Amino acid sequence: VQLVESGGGLVQPGGSLRLSCAASGFTFSSYGMKWYRQAPGKEREFVASINSDGSITNYLDSVKGRFTISRDNVRNTVYLQMNNLKPEDTAVYYCKTTPNGRAYWGQGTQVTVSS
Repeated sequence: VQLVESGGGLVQPGGSLRLSCAASGFTFSSYGMKWYRQAPGKEREFVASINSDGSITNYLDSVKGRFTISRDNVRNTVYLQMNNLKPEDTAVYYCKTTPNGRAYWGQGTQVTVSS
């Protein structure tokens, strides 16, 4: 199983970024996917999840209405569209999946929100 995140960067407050997580090594369309983030000095926290067919999503309260998780089961990719970014969104963002009960993480992508 391999998960590769991309799309992070430096953005001003109020700006937008779209993160991608390209998956391989398992039947992507059969499993839910999640995004987490970890800010410096803080524990990793759940951000968003999506089920296998994309019909059910869940979000951390502080990102509801600003972030959107989606997936493309043809491209084996999950996305996180982040709008109206705030400095407190600064973190390393990771995608995660648990095929067959084992957790796999990507290497993370840095998102920095600063003026």
